[in-house]
Amino acid sequence: MNYQNLEQLNTKLFFTPKDTATILNIKYFSAKVLCSRYTKQGIFVRLKKNFYILANKLNSLSKEELFQISNILQTPSYISLMTALSYYEITTQVQNNFIESISIKRSINFSIKNLFFNFSKINKKLYFDFNKKNNFFIATKEKAFIDAIYLYSFGKYKIDFDSLDLNKLDKEKITGIIKIYPQKTRSIIKKLCKI
Repeated sequence: MNYQNLEQLNTKLFFTPKDTATILNIKYFSAKVLCSRYTKQGIFVRLKKNFYILANKLNSLSKEELFQISNILQTPSYISLMTALSYYEITTQVQNNFIESISIKRSINFSIKNLFFNFSKINKKLYFDFNKKNNFFIATKEKAFIDAIYLYSFGKYKIDFDSLDLNKLDKEKITGIIKIYPQKTRSIIKKLCKI
């Protein structure tokens, strides 16, 4: 397999053995063996079962591409918490190589080389108010804030409140969303937002 053939895999952000078989014009079983072998050799990086990325591509991913990878690591999920608040410039905290998401399946962490993906589980009825943007799912800025306070109110998340610019949030939208949240979450949000 020459390097030029492998570069054809760069047309996709990540790829599967099926993609590899199609792009390299080889049988599926051979593609699975190739993916396994090249992962051991450090040419490919395994993201999760049957999902790979070229190792040389991993270090040059944009924030949006990292968000896309986060979405496939745990399905369904959406980008939220300080990661989303940083994206919307609501917080001054910058999280390099650390992506936070909300999930309904389980709370779990993934470490891939020098990248860290954190998923926090919430109740299914609270899994809403996110959008698809540039091929990834992300909470609205108000929902990202509420997700963070919700987890904080149960001692499951830490927040640097001084880093937040709450004036950039729509207080009316927040008031509407928090109606279904527990009292302790609502109380903290009302106090912070003065609503």
